[in-house]
Amino acid sequence: MTVVLIPPVINKYAEDHTSAEMPALAALNRETNMKVEMPVMLSGKLQGRVLQMMSHMAKPRRILEIGTYTGYSAICLAQGLTEDGHLHTIDINEELQDMCFRYFCEAGLETKITQHIGKAADIIPALDEMFDMVFIDADKQNYHLYYDMVFDKVPIGGFILADNVLFEGDVVLPEEQMGKNGRAMHLFNEKIKNDTRVEHVLLPVRDGIMIVRKIAN
Repeated sequence: MTVVLIPPVINKYAEDHTSAEMPALAALNRETNMKVEMPVMLSGKLQGRVLQMMSHMAKPRRILEIGTYTGYSAICLAQGLTEDGHLHTIDINEELQDMCFRYFCEAGLETKITQHIGKAADIIPALDEMFDMVFIDADKQNYHLYYDMVFDKVPIGGFILADNVLFEGDVVLPEEQMGKNGRAMHLFNEKIKNDTRVEHVLLPVRDGIMIVRKIAN
């Protein structure tokens, strides 16, 4: 994880014609790739810009991110926050907490982002907030759980985004050939498809982003 599913030449062309990373993100990208295990988990320039653009368009006051990793996507999403906005991000790996905070500071976002360390299923219920945007990018087996846990914390018109929903293309394989995460993503995509309370689009950027807009409770 993660496989780029579109032809490399097209992906490179898209990246070449996408705005450059801000300096803090470029430095974070380099350090993650040099020092951190599984750097392919980093959102990267193209997906990061997609997240940033969506946040700018939605102008959220509150964002919840489930799965911080090294903080790249949190920085991207926080760019579109309202002046009084705030982002909460959750991760189980405390070893990356200091690195994340260092780059939040470098991006000038140390007062706009709160880090939570622990199990998302324990932390989400304790957050007494409504979130205009939620980004799910954590353990694939629990996407369905996180979706259900955050749904009532998102107002009508709010957005839930989910990463890796194509899971390296596994989702289009016969069911008996899917890996456990591919099958989990397929079941999650089917759950969204059948949820009449939302409208949605699966965007085939990088490893797939499901964009969900809540239209009913």
